[in-house]
Amino acid sequence: MKKKILCTLMSVSMAASLLAGCGSSDSGAGDNSGAADEQKEDTTDETPDDEGTSADEGNSGSDAAEDPYADYAGTKISVAAIETAYGSDMWKEVAEAFTAETGVEVELTTDKNLEDVIGPSMQGGEYPDVIHLATGREAGLTEQFIKDNMILEITDVLSMTVPGETAKVSEKIAEGFTDTSLTNPYGDGKTFLAPMFYSPCGLFYNAGLLEEKGWEVPSTWDEMWELGDKAKEEDIYLFTYPTAGYFDTFLYALMYSAGGPEFFDKATRYEEGIWETPEAKTCFDIIAKLASYTNPITPAQANDQDFTQNQQLVLDNKAIFMPNGTWIVGEMAEAPREEGFKWGMTALPAVKSGEDSYSYTWFEQAWIPEGAENQDAAKLFVSYLYSDKACEIFAKSSAVQPVVNIADKLEGDNVMFYSIYENGVKPAMGNFAAFDAIPGVEVRTVFLDPVNSLVSGDMTEDEWIESVISSSDQMRANLK
Repeated sequence: MKKKILCTLMSVSMAASLLAGCGSSDSGAGDNSGAADEQKEDTTDETPDDEGTSADEGNSGSDAAEDPYADYAGTKISVAAIETAYGSDMWKEVAEAFTAETGVEVELTTDKNLEDVIGPSMQGGEYPDVIHLATGREAGLTEQFIKDNMILEITDVLSMTVPGETAKVSEKIAEGFTDTSLTNPYGDGKTFLAPMFYSPCGLFYNAGLLEEKGWEVPSTWDEMWELGDKAKEEDIYLFTYPTAGYFDTFLYALMYSAGGPEFFDKATRYEEGIWETPEAKTCFDIIAKLASYTNPITPAQANDQDFTQNQQLVLDNKAIFMPNGTWIVGEMAEAPREEGFKWGMTALPAVKSGEDSYSYTWFEQAWIPEGAENQDAAKLFVSYLYSDKACEIFAKSSAVQPVVNIADKLEGDNVMFYSIYENGVKPAMGNFAAFDAIPGVEVRTVFLDPVNSLVSGDMTEDEWIESVISSSDQMRANLK
């Protein structure tokens, strides 16, 4: 097991690269400071077994009746969270609120390059008790832990009572968020990752530009190409994208549009022959044609250091649409923009008039490493992330938890963004199934990164299709 863990973390460490922005480690919740790679303190009440028990099951006797968290007395957990456009202050506040509610102290580490910060200590066998780090990042740490079965199952957390409340976690989380491959990666009905901040994803644009030009938001791809031709006459490109990685949510929504949930499920499970179907050809054709309408400077800036320059193309009216999520507003809040700029968002156009249009619901994940020392307390912390108090703190930074009726508490641009599903647009959720490690074969390198080459002309659509079919055969043969 040690050898397996070491190999996994060495591969993650080698794959990790600098991500968007430059950050510094920010540790501590209240007076409880320290980095995740420091030696954990011994607790006075050790976890009884590797599997752990829920907060409801772990307390007994008169002490538990008076204090439901008596069994956690003296416990300190380490929490590592990626710092994104939402900032790190919200994590400090949530950690402090959790300690005030349960008495469990939190040693907090946040960083924009979290993989680089927690990687070395994990190679030495010291794991944070809770990690908030989504799939889809360039370093692929979360995916590596999934592939190597090193994430603790947290199905029992769904039946836990949210600290400070009477509701169960399962009653707080919105429908559908724990029935997806993003939380249940092995397709066995068991939950391993907790759904976190969610964002309707789609095409973001300058609504002021379209109003000024008298252009309508396309409802079909044919209308999209017509708009692209009009814009080209005025030296405006139809499309750009931050990095090729942003095509994950785009591709997922497109697969739903082309063939519905049935095609999506088969494609994301790499069913034999699926990439040679008419539905698949529709997806390939649309992306390849969109590449010809993309601002040609995009690939050169489509990396984790320069991606905001591609986003700036939309603010400067040098491109109309880009795939993104609701975090874009905060991420570009201080960026200059054309006069009259205002954010707009639309779902992907329907393949044909009258057919369904989809917006992918992207969400982050929190998880507990299988090697975590304080698994019971870690589960308690995860359950607290869905409390009204935690959701209120997160929402102040525009980080929206996937809980029931959360949209009623939003304001500003978020009202428009999160109401997208109220206007006939259907939600798309899920991702490609996990498979055992294959040298040189990753979802991103096979399905997403080639978009850069399509735009630059270094790869043809047929070459891309051939690569997808070949790689998909390997993925299917190595499904977990």
